[in-house]
Amino acid sequence: MVVYMREASTHPHVRTALRYHEAVARLAPPQELEEFLHPDMVHTQLPNALFPAGVERDLAATLAASSKARTLLTAQSYQMLNAVASGSQVALEVVWSGTLAVPFGSLPTGHVTRAHIAAFLEFRDGRIIAQRNYDCYEPLPA
Repeated sequence: MVVYMREASTHPHVRTALRYHEAVARLAPPQELEEFLHPDMVHTQLPNALFPAGVERDLAATLAASSKARTLLTAQSYQMLNAVASGSQVALEVVWSGTLAVPFGSLPTGHVTRAHIAAFLEFRDGRIIAQRNYDCYEPLPA
Protein backbone atom coordinates (compact mmCIF):
# COMPACT_ATOMS: atom_id res chain seq x y z
CA MET A 1 0.00 0.00 0.00
CA VAL A 2 1.27 3.47 -0.88
CA VAL A 3 0.06 6.44 1.15
CA TYR A 4 0.36 9.97 -0.24
CA MET A 5 0.57 13.25 1.72
CA ARG A 6 -3.18 13.88 1.89
CA GLU A 7 -3.58 10.45 3.51
CA ALA A 8 -0.17 10.40 5.20
CA SER A 9 -1.31 11.29 8.69
CA THR A 10 -3.12 7.95 8.86
CA HIS A 11 0.04 5.90 8.25
CA PRO A 12 1.85 5.18 11.54
CA HIS A 13 5.35 5.42 10.06
CA VAL A 14 4.59 8.80 8.48
CA ARG A 15 3.24 10.06 11.81
CA THR A 16 6.45 8.89 13.51
CA ALA A 17 8.62 10.48 10.79
CA LEU A 18 6.80 13.80 11.18
CA ARG A 19 7.08 13.73 15.00
CA TYR A 20 10.78 12.89 14.69
CA HIS A 21 11.38 15.85 12.36
CA GLU A 22 9.41 18.11 14.71
CA ALA A 23 11.74 17.07 17.56
CA VAL A 24 14.83 17.61 15.40
CA ALA A 25 13.50 21.03 14.32
CA ARG A 26 13.21 22.22 17.90
CA LEU A 27 16.74 20.98 18.64
CA ALA A 28 15.48 18.37 21.10
CA PRO A 29 18.07 16.68 23.32
CA PRO A 30 19.58 13.39 22.10
CA GLN A 31 17.71 11.28 24.66
CA GLU A 32 14.40 12.51 23.20
CA LEU A 33 15.51 11.81 19.62
CA GLU A 34 16.67 8.34 20.64
CA GLU A 35 13.03 7.39 21.31
CA PHE A 36 12.42 7.52 17.54
CA LEU A 37 15.57 5.65 16.51
CA HIS A 38 16.23 1.91 16.45
CA PRO A 39 19.44 0.86 18.30
CA ASP A 40 20.85 -0.48 14.99
CA MET A 41 20.01 2.71 13.11
CA VAL A 42 22.23 3.96 10.26
CA HIS A 43 21.90 7.51 8.90
CA THR A 44 23.46 8.14 5.49
CA GLN A 45 23.89 11.61 4.03
CA LEU A 46 24.81 11.40 0.37
CA PRO A 47 27.49 13.83 -0.88
CA ASN A 48 26.38 17.46 -0.68
CA ALA A 49 27.74 20.99 -0.15
CA LEU A 50 28.43 20.41 3.57
CA PHE A 51 29.63 16.81 3.29
CA PRO A 52 31.33 16.49 -0.13
CA ALA A 53 32.28 12.86 0.55
CA GLY A 54 28.96 12.06 2.23
CA VAL A 55 28.77 10.59 5.71
CA GLU A 56 27.37 7.47 7.35
CA ARG A 57 26.55 7.49 11.06
CA ASP A 58 25.40 4.86 13.53
CA LEU A 59 23.01 5.73 16.37
CA ALA A 60 25.71 7.15 18.66
CA ALA A 61 27.19 9.32 15.90
CA THR A 62 23.71 10.47 14.82
CA LEU A 63 22.92 11.59 18.37
CA ALA A 64 26.34 13.27 18.66
CA ALA A 65 25.65 15.16 15.42
CA SER A 66 22.31 16.34 16.82
CA SER A 67 24.12 17.63 19.93
CA LYS A 68 26.60 19.49 17.72
CA ALA A 69 23.72 21.03 15.75
CA ARG A 70 22.45 22.52 19.01
CA THR A 71 25.70 24.52 19.24
CA LEU A 72 25.78 25.54 15.56
CA LEU A 73 22.15 26.62 15.08
CA THR A 74 19.82 29.02 16.86
CA ALA A 75 16.82 27.62 15.00
CA GLN A 76 15.87 25.22 12.26
CA SER A 77 12.65 24.24 10.53
CA TYR A 78 11.34 21.58 8.20
CA GLN A 79 8.62 22.31 5.67
CA MET A 80 7.08 18.97 4.72
CA LEU A 81 6.04 19.11 1.09
CA ASN A 82 5.23 15.48 0.47
CA ALA A 83 5.22 12.09 2.14
CA VAL A 84 4.74 8.67 0.61
CA ALA A 85 4.61 5.44 2.60
CA SER A 86 4.84 1.85 1.47
CA GLY A 87 5.17 -0.98 3.95
CA SER A 88 8.02 -0.19 6.33
CA GLN A 89 9.37 2.72 4.25
CA VAL A 90 8.58 6.43 4.11
CA ALA A 91 9.81 8.96 1.56
CA LEU A 92 9.73 12.64 2.49
CA GLU A 93 10.17 15.77 0.38
CA VAL A 94 11.32 18.53 2.70
CA VAL A 95 12.66 22.07 2.70
CA TRP A 96 15.03 22.63 5.63
CA SER A 97 16.14 26.03 6.95
CA GLY A 98 18.74 26.61 9.63
CA THR A 99 19.95 29.83 11.26
CA LEU A 100 23.60 29.84 12.28
CA ALA A 101 24.42 30.53 15.93
CA VAL A 102 28.12 30.92 15.11
CA PRO A 103 30.15 31.62 11.97
CA PHE A 104 30.53 28.51 9.81
CA GLY A 105 33.29 28.74 7.21
CA SER A 106 32.59 31.94 5.29
CA LEU A 107 29.00 32.12 6.57
CA PRO A 108 28.33 34.70 9.32
CA THR A 109 26.32 34.25 12.51
CA GLY A 110 22.63 34.64 11.68
CA HIS A 111 22.96 33.35 8.11
CA VAL A 112 19.96 31.25 7.07
CA THR A 113 20.91 28.19 5.05
CA ARG A 114 18.30 26.21 3.08
CA ALA A 115 18.30 22.74 1.61
CA HIS A 116 15.79 20.83 -0.47
CA ILE A 117 15.82 17.28 0.84
CA ALA A 118 14.59 13.88 -0.21
CA ALA A 119 14.73 11.62 2.85
CA PHE A 120 14.04 7.90 2.80
CA LEU A 121 13.31 6.27 6.15
CA GLU A 122 12.99 2.58 6.91
CA PHE A 123 11.27 1.37 10.08
CA ARG A 124 11.68 -1.66 12.28
CA ASP A 125 9.67 -2.22 15.46
CA GLY A 126 8.09 1.22 15.03
CA ARG A 127 11.44 3.04 15.03
CA ILE A 128 13.70 4.43 12.32
CA ILE A 129 16.41 1.89 11.45
CA ALA A 130 17.72 3.57 8.31
CA GLN A 131 17.64 7.11 6.97
CA ARG A 132 19.13 8.21 3.65
CA ASN A 133 19.22 11.93 2.90
CA TYR A 134 19.76 13.57 -0.46
CA ASP A 135 20.37 17.19 0.62
CA CYS A 136 20.48 19.84 -2.12
CA TYR A 137 21.68 23.07 -0.52
CA GLU A 138 20.80 26.40 -2.04
CA PRO A 139 23.94 28.20 -3.26
CA LEU A 140 26.22 29.19 -0.40
CA PRO A 141 28.02 32.55 -0.56
CA ALA A 142 31.64 32.23 -1.65
